[in-house]
This record gives sequence, C-alpha cells and structure tokens, in this order.
Amino acid sequence: MDVSERDVVPIAEKFEEVRGTVNRYVVGHEDLIRLIAISSLSEGAILIEGVPGTAKTTVSKIMAHLLSASFRRVQGAVDVQPADIIGVRIYARDKEEFLLKKGPIFSNFVLIDEINRLTPKTQSALLEAMSEQQATIDGETYPLPRPFFVMATQNPYEFEGTFALVEAQRDRFLFSVPLTYLDAEDEIEILRRAQSGRLAWDDYVKTLVPIIRPEEIEEMVRTVAAIHVEEPICRYITDLVMATRNHPDVRLGASSRASLALLRGAKANAVLEGRTYVIPDDVKALALPAFRHRIVLDREALIGRVPVDTIVREILDLVEVS
Repeated sequence: MDVSERDVVPIAEKFEEVRGTVNRYVVGHEDLIRLIAISSLSEGAILIEGVPGTAKTTVSKIMAHLLSASFRRVQGAVDVQPADIIGVRIYARDKEEFLLKKGPIFSNFVLIDEINRLTPKTQSALLEAMSEQQATIDGETYPLPRPFFVMATQNPYEFEGTFALVEAQRDRFLFSVPLTYLDAEDEIEILRRAQSGRLAWDDYVKTLVPIIRPEEIEEMVRTVAAIHVEEPICRYITDLVMATRNHPDVRLGASSRASLALLRGAKANAVLEGRTYVIPDDVKALALPAFRHRIVLDREALIGRVPVDTIVREILDLVEVS
C-alpha cells in the first residue's frame, strides 16, 4: 500500500479537530492528548503515572466520545477478580443454559484506574487480553472490539495495598507518561473557565459530536502501518535502544518491544504532522514515552535518585543518526 499526502493530511486534520475540541474543556495535558492520538493510531496502550485529580477520566471520556468509541472505567482494588474485567458465564435458570456476560474489557476505550491496586493475578489476566486483543472465558476465546485502546493509571506516591507491575508487565504498554499538577497559569485558567461557566460538564457534553468513526480509525491504523521508514531511521532507533542497554547507570535496558513502540509511534507522529515519511524528530519525540517505563536503573543510580528521563535525554544527546 503506497501512502500519499492525500491519505495522511485528512488524518492530521481530524485529530487536530479532536485536540481543539478536548482543549475547549480540558486545560493543559497536551502531552497526554497527543499520546492518546498516537497510541490509537498505533494500536497500543498507555501507562499514566500521576496523582489523583489530574483529569485522566475526563480526558478519556471526551476522547472516547469524539472517536465514537464505547467507554468503560475499572477502579483498581484488591477484590476485583479477573472475571470482573474479562467476563464470565452465568447460568440462566429460565433458559437452562449458560449465558456470556462480557466484562468491561469488551469496550473500545478502557480506563483502568490504579492498576497497581489490582492483584497480580488480575493484572496478568488484564494485560494478556490487552496484548493479544482477545479474551478467554471458560476455555472459549473471544476477539475484543476494534478499535481497542487501554489507558491504565497508577499513583507512584502510594504503596500501601498496591502491587507493583513487574518489568514484563510494564513492557506491554506502548508508552508511559507522567501526569503532574498544572502550573499556576493553567490553574488560573481553570478558575476563569469556572467563573464563566465553561466548566459545566453537562453543557459541554451536549456540544460534543463524534469526529471520527470506528471504521475510519481502522483505516487510519492501516495507513499509519503502511508508512515506509528508511534504513537510517531504523538504525537510529536500534542505536538508541542499544544505548539504554549499555548505559553505566542502567541495570535493565529497553527491550525489543521498545524498538517496535518507537517505530510505530514515529509513524503515527509523522502522519499527525501531515507527512508520509519519518524523520529523526519523530523518533526523538517518542523516546521518553517509549523508554521511561522500560528502563530499570542500577542500585547506585536509584540511591542517587537519578531520574530515568535524565538518562534518556543524555542518550538522545549522544546518539546521532548514522
């Protein structure tokens, strides 16, 4: 499939319209909105680390509405079982047969709030379904709806009653993004909007009209996948990944999934810029989200509180396109 400018420009324009519509209600969080767009075009999941009250659920609901997607939210807790998320077969006495009750995973857009409060067993069931885009219930396998997108959150400052995701589980997320409090200017803007009535949720929702249909997203995903990436860019991605593995402060570097995340994300970023080709800046733009949750620092770096983002930026400064 040859991709032309006529294929990518409408995609860029539609997602720009989505961004503008979200920003009519949500203040800030441009990185998150951009990553959701890139991930939806790359068929990947996002892991968000941040404190409560940073508009994660609001952004998710708006994006799902604008993408004509069904939306479900799951609140993480120790008593949530795999069947509560995946689904279960229930015996119907009147029909004398087992009926399938699908869980929230059978939605286009799934938000898992505080995934680290789920038990390891439930986490594994969720992430397996997320990665394979299918769910197994009582031995029967069912495909998940398309498009399918998962956004999971965890609070890095709370440890009691939590179960940290292990490296292999974090690796299943395409990207990770930290969500912090807004700066002072954005906080003032929220107050301005509240005073003018622009934060009235019910009034805002009434104005929302779906911008992209599910079948359009599937076509967009195929277009993004068909973008050709030149050999020097592929080598650049590989060099960045290898640099994370050889860095003196890193115990566990980025995996091959990180390479694929960078490749897929760079293609989507290029399309959102209206281009049919990938440039080094597309890769650089996604390096932090693709690497930060996959890199494990060694003991001395952890004691010294060296931020992973600092190491990734150092690697970006050192590695050049060959």
